Amino acid sequence: MPDSENNQQPEDQEEKYRREERLKRARDTYPLLSPIAAAFLGLIGGFFLYQFVGGTLTLLVFGFDLKNASVDSLRLMTMAGQILFMLLPALLFARWIYGDVSDVISVKIPNWSEVGLFSVGILVLTPLLQSYLYIQNFFIEQLAANFGFVNSIKVFFDSLNQMVEETYGSLLTANNIPEMILVVLTIAVVPAVCEEVMFRGYIQRSFQFKFTPFRSALLTAIFFGLFHFNPYGLLPLAAIGLYLGFAAYISESLIVPIVMHFLNNFTAVLLYFIIGNDELIKSDVIDAEGLKSSIFLFIMLSLLFTIVIFTIKKYYSKIRSA
Repeated sequence: MPDSENNQQPEDQEEKYRREERLKRARDTYPLLSPIAAAFLGLIGGFFLYQFVGGTLTLLVFGFDLKNASVDSLRLMTMAGQILFMLLPALLFARWIYGDVSDVISVKIPNWSEVGLFSVGILVLTPLLQSYLYIQNFFIEQLAANFGFVNSIKVFFDSLNQMVEETYGSLLTANNIPEMILVVLTIAVVPAVCEEVMFRGYIQRSFQFKFTPFRSALLTAIFFGLFHFNPYGLLPLAAIGLYLGFAAYISESLIVPIVMHFLNNFTAVLLYFIIGNDELIKSDVIDAEGLKSSIFLFIMLSLLFTIVIFTIKKYYSKIRSA
């Protein structure tokens, strides 16, 4: 027995030495790019792959008459595009540039109290941004009525917005339970995972190696809003992205923003099934009387959302100082 123990010890020391050498080589080798370049590689690569390569493949498969294409096939193509051109590149870039995916994409399991707090935030944020959109579009309408240049821009935005609405409207339509499940997968589950791994995981984390957490989350949120091609919803989408970035940073886990992203999109799907509205955030124009109510609601919800953010920060401060 003593002989076997003596034989085992040198082997353990040799394995420990080899492991330390591997770690040293990894530190010397990675990252292969500067974090800023890595972040923009993800932005450009993800945008090009998903929007252009994915769009081209869709046209090759279905042709230009997408309105008459099989909706279920379009849903499957949409999910495949997000997985192949967003999720997979994010994981490959993280492995190639940083050497270890877990250094960039954290999937630590949160507890229920964390998820609950952030869920309250998303439930307050959605109507808050809705009231903002009513206010924003009221003033856009007023400016367009008085300035021809603004009106020409508005006409272009209206056409782009209508195209986006028609695309998502067809994907949301369901006539039975299996189709409803497929809609939830297409609109809520797959985007929540793929977009969060790319944006709040790979891109935001890359920015954080060089910038402050807030600046990293803000930059990522702006690109997140631009990515969705929704001209009227740009600021609300960026605000949602900033909240998701805050969730990813303070919880130190990508699971929390994935769940919040899912809840946000699932709520839109559920509302569409119930009341037949396919817009995640409606952009209707209100009158002057409705403007007052929207401003009041915006102020009240902003205060409530501030309290939620303060509560979340206090919660994490408490558990980390314990």
